[in-house]
Amino acid sequence: MILFPPAKINLGLNVFGKRSDGYHEIETCMYPIQWTDVLEVLPRDQFEFVQTGIPVDCSPENNLCVKAFRLMQKHFSVPNVFIHLRKNIPMGAGLGGGSSDAAYVLRGINELFSLEVGKEELNILAAELGSDCPFFINDKAQIATGRGEVMMDIKLDLSDFFVKVVHPSLHVGTKEAYEGVRFSEQEIRLSGLLRQPIESWKHTLENSFESSVLTKNTLIADLKDKMYADGAIFAAMSGSGSSVFGIFSELPNQLKNETSWVGVL
Repeated sequence: MILFPPAKINLGLNVFGKRSDGYHEIETCMYPIQWTDVLEVLPRDQFEFVQTGIPVDCSPENNLCVKAFRLMQKHFSVPNVFIHLRKNIPMGAGLGGGSSDAAYVLRGINELFSLEVGKEELNILAAELGSDCPFFINDKAQIATGRGEVMMDIKLDLSDFFVKVVHPSLHVGTKEAYEGVRFSEQEIRLSGLLRQPIESWKHTLENSFESSVLTKNTLIADLKDKMYADGAIFAAMSGSGSSVFGIFSELPNQLKNETSWVGVL
């Protein structure tokens, strides 16, 4: 079985404050894009995990793909498998690549062994692996609330537009991103803002992390400015960074010296 876990971008990201459990209350719209990793899952007598492509700096047992398989094995006593992850989506980029890989292992094991686990149960399992993981159980735009694991469908069709994502040569840690974050007002709700014309998003959609991250990392700020200079209708940092994306009405340029991806939304 070959699967293609996609990246995501965040259309607005409001951080409302810290919760009693230590997490932050957020609201964001996550939208899948076809910058993908490649995941191969096959039945095997002995479990084996192989990772190629962009190096992942962790032991195999700490990789989210392995954790996802162990979780399915724990709950459903599934046989051993061979997993090969070809990593294409940059890490520490705000694109959710690791979360996507984990969610697609859950989906792949479910399909490979005909477990018939419903999406609601897969969402619950995915939330054990990470806040972004439930989003990747479904292949569509969703509003995420809570710590990011509570999903609500939203009708949002951007298929007439192009997206360019640029990943600079730096990593932004989640802890760093939360330092100095500017909390959003509770009255702001993304579902209403996203119903407005995309031309208005530049003035209405915000990413709470930008206030701290862009101040400390001028390279990211410059990338956002360049997106608008190149004709983007809307541009923002994705997640807690460091990637920046722009939405265009026409196919944007892709420079050879950029770590970037261009595609149709």
